[in-house]
Amino acid sequence: MRSELGDLLTTERQLVEKELRRLLNRKRGVPTRLHQAMRHSLLGGGKRLRPIISLWTWDAVTKDRKRGVGNREAVLRAACAVEMLHTYSLIHDDLPAMDDDILRRGRPTCHVAFDEPTAILAGDGLQALAFQVLAENGGAKAGPLVEMVARAVGPAGMVGGQQDDLDSEGKEPDARLVRGIHLKKTAALLGVSFGAGALLGGASAAKTDQLTRAGLDLGLAFQGADDLLDVTATSAQLGKSPGKDVAAGKATWVGLEGLDKARRRTERYGKKGLDGLSGALKPGVHRDRLIALGSLMWNRDR
Repeated sequence: MRSELGDLLTTERQLVEKELRRLLNRKRGVPTRLHQAMRHSLLGGGKRLRPIISLWTWDAVTKDRKRGVGNREAVLRAACAVEMLHTYSLIHDDLPAMDDDILRRGRPTCHVAFDEPTAILAGDGLQALAFQVLAENGGAKAGPLVEMVARAVGPAGMVGGQQDDLDSEGKEPDARLVRGIHLKKTAALLGVSFGAGALLGGASAAKTDQLTRAGLDLGLAFQGADDLLDVTATSAQLGKSPGKDVAAGKATWVGLEGLDKARRRTERYGKKGLDGLSGALKPGVHRDRLIALGSLMWNRDR
């Protein structure tokens, strides 16, 4: 199953890469340097986890095509918008004023490859383009889709999580603080990746919420795995600088509880998320592969 899953993920990544390139290249009037910086970060590799989650969730809930957006190409474009938002957050997260990193996805970070002002604008540009793409491809559900995603990445979501993360540096963490940061900074966008696919697939409000909550638990497990890898993996494995969290005094489960307890906590969140997916979806190949992807989110070495 793992080999088959890898082949499926490769195929979907290729679709995502092609569509990201098309969406970025269709824009006219963008200053050359800004366009190059956006390309550098957006097309610089990565797992493409979030758009694949949205696509596979849509596949898993779409039974009656009339209930949702019945065009997988439109859903692919909307899913790519989620990846744009993720990339914008990475560009800003890497800035000297934030986490001050020089390596991302095995390449120089945007501000290193270009300069800080251009990197800030590249992130801004990707954020705005993402919401344009969501609005254009959400069909009758464009309004709820944009609202759902904006809430996940906004000041009470991903952006607020980044502020909490900055404020926590050098302070003694507790479990509530760490969970809150992880929930907003990382899990919110992963949760809405499931939720967006469910919404576009015509799922009920209750099922959309159930899948979003399962995604939040898997997002917590995903971040837990990141915290563990930060102290156990190499830069070649990660494609970014290891040991940054410890050096910056970040609030993490590893810092709070140590490696063994952090591993167990990550597993608890992961299993809870998988149970949520299993309970929300009807048995079948689409549910099986989504659950396999959910498991891979926290059982990984990079």
